Amino acid sequence: MDYTKLLNDKSGRISKVGIIGATKGYGYTLLAQIPTVAHMQLRAICSRHTDDCFRVLKEIGYDESKMVLCETEDDIKRAPEDAIIITSDYHLVMETGITAMVESTGNTSVSTDAAITAIKKHINVYMVSKETDSVCGPYLNQLAEKHGVVYCLVNGDQPRNLLDLISWARLLGLDIICAGKSSEYDFIWNRDTGEFLYNDGNHEPELLPDMQQYWHYQGVETLKGRDKLLEKYREVISADLCEMNLVSNISGFTPATPFMHYPICKPSELANIFIPKEDGGILEHTGVVDVFYNLRDIDEASFCGGEFIIIRAKDEKMWKILAGKGHVMSSNGKYCCIYYPYHFMGLETPGTILLGDLMGIGTHPECRQVSILAGVANVNLCAGTELIVHGHHHEIDGLTPKLLESASAGNAAPFYLLNGAILKKDVTKGNPITQEDVDLTSSPVYQIFKEGFVMK
Repeated sequence: MDYTKLLNDKSGRISKVGIIGATKGYGYTLLAQIPTVAHMQLRAICSRHTDDCFRVLKEIGYDESKMVLCETEDDIKRAPEDAIIITSDYHLVMETGITAMVESTGNTSVSTDAAITAIKKHINVYMVSKETDSVCGPYLNQLAEKHGVVYCLVNGDQPRNLLDLISWARLLGLDIICAGKSSEYDFIWNRDTGEFLYNDGNHEPELLPDMQQYWHYQGVETLKGRDKLLEKYREVISADLCEMNLVSNISGFTPATPFMHYPICKPSELANIFIPKEDGGILEHTGVVDVFYNLRDIDEASFCGGEFIIIRAKDEKMWKILAGKGHVMSSNGKYCCIYYPYHFMGLETPGTILLGDLMGIGTHPECRQVSILAGVANVNLCAGTELIVHGHHHEIDGLTPKLLESASAGNAAPFYLLNGAILKKDVTKGNPITQEDVDLTSSPVYQIFKEGFVMK
């Protein structure tokens, strides 16, 4: 897309941004980028720790004289129009005159309430909290459509970037076989020294000379060899499956497998792997979402948790021409991989906000609960166990995430509705947590999920 029209907009309109969950990780990257963006102003930020807001804004270089702590609506009314409102109450963010509410707390209850409040006040909503969208996406997209405002996922995180790639391919009439992303961290092997590192920050390098025999791809047997050699590093990551859940619900693609395949491979191999089994790949069916582990040498660029699609190459002569340009093709010439090897977090997000605020682009009223992120007990769990979401990947101890097609999910409870829930009965290893295993009836988010689940 050419953004020149947005950049040169002469209407005088300004995106006035309020960020909830503002000071760490994603929120920090967005705060750092906003001052450089045309037609955009930071109006409000919210955190339970307002001291952190002041500290981070000063660190980035915002004008300290414009920062105003507001604890009531009256405080906001007294603040100057160009003030940066800092508050610990997310409800107050919607009273500051913002046009764009960015939600990045990762707290399903808070972000759902904040999104609904903003939409009903005709404020556009830019959802970073993927946990919330996995549970309430269909409902929130429909609500935004009803109220004539934007509700959307953001560029800078993998789901929106991948959905943009999918929509581009569909516009061109390309036949998408598989859509997916690399997992967050790389498998790095130094061919000169034989040293291997899984760079998640929790592992030390080890010597692994046996990787040499599996370095060059020679079919699915190579994948099996890599899996066996690196078995202790393989895991199912909640964040990965949650992101594919979001893509599934908007694109209509179904999970390739409930735990994702996670082949350990290089970008140059993707067009030979995420294709039907009858053509030498790993897929039982097409029109699916999936995830891989990026394998690279020490001096090769990372895939950076980026996104890809595999398309069917229909015109043989055309694809031979494109293969000559160096594009990633399958060995049989029938498939091509197209990819974005990046997601730049909040650095990219202002583009999403301007597309929404100035052009009304972003809402997906077609979003439906195509798949459900469930949690399967990986140990025997006793009645009375409290389930808590925690950690960088927003995991739940004792559960392995599992992405199920809605049609076959039965009464599985959505993973991110389980935070704080207490098991009413024992759950044996291998069984999913069901809506009957926990009491969700008092949760407003559960009621919203049920409304979205039945949408046709």
